[in-house]
Amino acid sequence: MDGIRAGSRESGCPAAGVVAAYAAAVVAFGYALVSLYWAAGGRALLSTVGGYVEHLTDQGGAAPVIVALAVVLAKVAGGMLALALVRPWGQAVPRRWLLGGSAAVSLLLVAYGGINVLAGSLVLSGAIYPAGSVDRTALRWHVGLWDLWFLVWGILLALAVAGYRRRAPILGPGDGTRKPVLSPMSDIAVYQ
Repeated sequence: MDGIRAGSRESGCPAAGVVAAYAAAVVAFGYALVSLYWAAGGRALLSTVGGYVEHLTDQGGAAPVIVALAVVLAKVAGGMLALALVRPWGQAVPRRWLLGGSAAVSLLLVAYGGINVLAGSLVLSGAIYPAGSVDRTALRWHVGLWDLWFLVWGILLALAVAGYRRRAPILGPGDGTRKPVLSPMSDIAVYQ
């Protein structure tokens, strides 16, 4: 097994972290497509978002388009971050930056999605009563889709980060110039 990191899968199936990274990218790009649709003027399902987004879009003008395009770019960047954990071009990013940035983004996504799903569920179940009015239709959509989407994306990215951390260990000064080269569809690290 010289050249293959101990603990790699021998079944030929990709490691869970690799699958999670690709799944996180698909989720991110899918969410970006929804935002791009709204940026292009699409109105379907916009009422399910409610609140500030719906109000901003009803005003019209350039502001909603600019905001939606910024959201699209952020979601695409999140998908690219997930792919950087498993694609060879991701090795161009220093390991600590990639790990730190990915871990921070996954924590943010899990916290945002998790808190909103939990709070929305508590309001919908009647366990808590907000002081103001509540758009229950939009809240159901947030709990069941929009905020849950962030939560799932964050969990997948966290699993991808954990897989990356296992596959690409930090090489100390005593390890010479060996650098792990990750196979794009497996957790096998070949040292050059």
